[in-house]
Amino acid sequence: MFTGIVEELGEVVGLDWHGEGAVLGVRGPKVTTDAAHGDSIAVSGVCLTVTSVDGDVFAADVMKETFDRSALGSMAVGDRVNLERAVTPATRLGGHIVQGHVDGVGRVLSRVSGDSWDEVRIALPGDINRYVVEKGSICVDGISLTVVAVDDESFAVGLIPTTLELTTLGHKGVGSLVNLEVDVIAKYVEKLVGARQ
Repeated sequence: MFTGIVEELGEVVGLDWHGEGAVLGVRGPKVTTDAAHGDSIAVSGVCLTVTSVDGDVFAADVMKETFDRSALGSMAVGDRVNLERAVTPATRLGGHIVQGHVDGVGRVLSRVSGDSWDEVRIALPGDINRYVVEKGSICVDGISLTVVAVDDESFAVGLIPTTLELTTLGHKGVGSLVNLEVDVIAKYVEKLVGARQ
């Protein structure tokens, strides 16, 4: 489990394909300080399992299913990625409950820059739009954000200077793909309410 508070910007340093899957190599000096085989690290919102650590680079196996369901499939060596280690019992929950299980891929539709913030509008896949509400939480590329506006086809988030500086959303332009994870609590509520009807 994660909080959606990005710890550092990492860099993809290896992508070695083996059939339909790949071994992903990511440089992340902060997240590798205590990383070990079997640990979970969210890579732009996708929970991956560490298979090895070599200095400040960790490796993870990525299945075809993960590439098909996330924006990791469009990644290349040199791309920047948001990194967050899994929470511990003593971690402050600064964002919201994030599992690292991508629900869909969105596309950046527009960016409007303000004096000290940007508003970014993202296309919303139809099968998950029912889980997104104004002032609710959503995870975009592993970043816990508050929805400032939503309609049937898209939603908007406001990005403060810290988010612009320390995450990939500070650099993604119109047309960029992003991983989306809706609030898991909304999915559980839907299932519980549906079971009663």
